Order: sequence, then C-alpha cells, then structure tokens
Amino acid sequence: MARAEADGSGNQNWDSVEEIEDEEDSVAVLEAVGRQIKLWRQGAGLSQTAFGSAIGYSEAQVYKVEAGKRIPKPDFLEKADVVLEAGGKLAEFKRDVAEARYPRKLRHLTKLERESVEILIYGAVNIPGLLQSKEYATAMFAQARPALLRERFERLVEARLARQAVFDRRPMVTLSFVLEEVTLRRPIGGRGVLRGQLEHLIAVSERPNVELQVMPTDSEEHAGLGGELQVLRLADGKTLGYSEAQLTSRIITDPQEVHVLGVRYGILRSQAHGPARSREFIEKLLGDT
Repeated sequence: MARAEADGSGNQNWDSVEEIEDEEDSVAVLEAVGRQIKLWRQGAGLSQTAFGSAIGYSEAQVYKVEAGKRIPKPDFLEKADVVLEAGGKLAEFKRDVAEARYPRKLRHLTKLERESVEILIYGAVNIPGLLQSKEYATAMFAQARPALLRERFERLVEARLARQAVFDRRPMVTLSFVLEEVTLRRPIGGRGVLRGQLEHLIAVSERPNVELQVMPTDSEEHAGLGGELQVLRLADGKTLGYSEAQLTSRIITDPQEVHVLGVRYGILRSQAHGPARSREFIEKLLGDT
C-alpha cells in the first residue's frame, strides 16, 4: 500500500519535509513553463501589457504566470500559443501544468478518481473536498496552522476545485457521499460561507450520478467511528481504498482491507438518512442558517 502525507479529500497537512518537496516539485514546473512563455513573448516583441491584452488577461496575470506564481489555465496556454505562433509548443504544457496543480502525493489519488466508475466517500470531520464550494475550500485552507504562503494557498484551493471535474466526466462516474450532520452545521468561514456551501450541496445532489446522505448526530449506531474513508472502483475491475488521518494518508490496495472499508461504507449508508430525506434535512438547515 502507498503512504503519503494527508492532503486529499478534505484534510490538510501543513508541516512536513515531504510537503516542502512537493511544493518545490510543483514550483519548478510552473517556473519552467513561465520562463518559456516569457521567452516566446519577448521573441515576439510584445510587452506584458500588449500580450495580456491580446489573449484577454491582465498585465498582472501575465506577470504572475511568467514568474511561476500562478498556474496558467488551459485557455491561457492555448491563446498564448496562437498569439505567439508557437506551433503547439506552449499548448503542449497543459498536461504538465495540470499535474503540477496537485501536490505530488495527491496526484495518484486524482488519477485514480479519473479512472473510477464509482467513488464512495464518508466525510467524518469536514465536508469532503469534492463537495466543497470555492468559498468553503478557501475558508478551509485559511484554517492552516502554520499559515500558508499566499501562492501555495491559491494553488491548493485551485487544485481542490479542479478535482471536481470528475462530476462531469464521460463516461459518467457514480459518486456516493455520507456526511456527518455536525459538518453541515459547523460555520467554517462564517454563516454566509456555510449558507453558500449548503446551497452547493443541494445543487450537487440534483446531479443524476450523485447520491448524498446525512448521518444524524443522534444516531445510536455508527459504522464509521474509525474515521473518514474512501472506496474507488476502477474501470479495470480493481477496487482500492483511501483513508486519512491527522498527518498521514494512504492508498489501500490489500483486498481484505479494501473489503472491510466497503462493508463499513455499506453499513454507513444503511444507518444514514436516505438521499431524499437528506436533501430535505440540508434544505431545513439552510433555512435555519
């Protein structure tokens, strides 16, 4: 089984050597891409202002991309390639940039999510990353202690939101979530952020490939007391597990352990409110918030 520092579904790890190495790995890629864009721009005789105007971005955004301080979006690279007549050389960086968006230890999980036909997630401590609104995700990372540098903070938020592309993947992936009631009441970021998050959950629950259930706090039976868990069923027939703790996370490949997680998740679903009742529960919470 593979082990890594936690920064997956919803938890964060703020202080480890591996975290620093992951950061350096991503920064090196972004700086290299930024240098290439700058060289092509200068070769075309364009200022940052003129180049930005030509591709629909501000001078400040161009500066940050060239300095490796901001991740260029696919649209940025595609337009830059056309304007600078790079013949596909800049657009080709889209894949490298997409990988650099995620900490190295999270790339394996993200790849598995893209290859899954079914993803089952139990969120015990907070709302899982795949379900977080931008404002909630931002508020979550703002809780980091020690505090994050601004550039890393922005990259982590963007990476978390980018993982949510799995909802729109084709062929469609089935996603099931069991959320603790307390995570829906905790006002991370303030009442306004919580309201937006609850509205986001209601909208996500309307998707045909998503089932969202709430585990009530007053339940006398609970199969998930061992903590958060995730089960991923892949297109090739394999089933893997993923779990997180305070400072560590791991991809679980042992069939017996994966089986245990699957059984626990199945029981959790039976103990939680059903999807329809859970939606009504969230709507009531929203009305009370």
